[in-house]
Amino acid sequence: MSQDKEVPGVIAPPPVIFLLFLIAGMVADVMWIASAPAIDPAPRWYASATLLLAALVIIVLAVGGFRRAGTPVPTRAPTSALVTRGAHALSRNPIYIALFLFYFGIAAAMNSWGMLALALPLFAVIRYGVVAREEAYLERKFGEDYIAYKSRVPRWL
Repeated sequence: MSQDKEVPGVIAPPPVIFLLFLIAGMVADVMWIASAPAIDPAPRWYASATLLLAALVIIVLAVGGFRRAGTPVPTRAPTSALVTRGAHALSRNPIYIALFLFYFGIAAAMNSWGMLALALPLFAVIRYGVVAREEAYLERKFGEDYIAYKSRVPRWL
C-alpha cells in the first residue's frame, strides 16, 4: 500500500476496473452462451432502467458534492477537502455504489450471467484494491476528522 500522503495509491482508476469486469463478463457470456438461462426482456429492461437511473442520480449528487467542496473526483489526484455532506452523509462511497448500480443495470439489460458471476470478485477488488487504500489515505491526510466521519457514516449504506 502506498504511503504517499498526496494520493491514495489505488490499484487502478475505479471506472477502468468496472469496465474491465464488464468486458470480462461479456467474454464469459460468449463462452457460456448455450447454458445461460434467458429472462423475460420486459422485467429486465425495467430493472435495468431503474438501476441506471439510480446510478446517474447518485453520481450527479456525489460529484456535485466534490465540486462544491473544490476537491477533485479522480483518485489519482490529491484530495483537498473531506466531503461529508449530501450523498456522502449517507455513505462514504456513494460513487462506488453508483458504479455498482450501473454495473448491475448493464448486466440486467444484457441478460449477462457472466457479469453477475463476476460481481463478487469485482466487489473484492474495489473493496481491497481501492476503498481500503482510499480510507488509509484519507485517515493519514485528515486524521481525527476522517476518523469521526468514519464513525458516523457507513462505508456502503
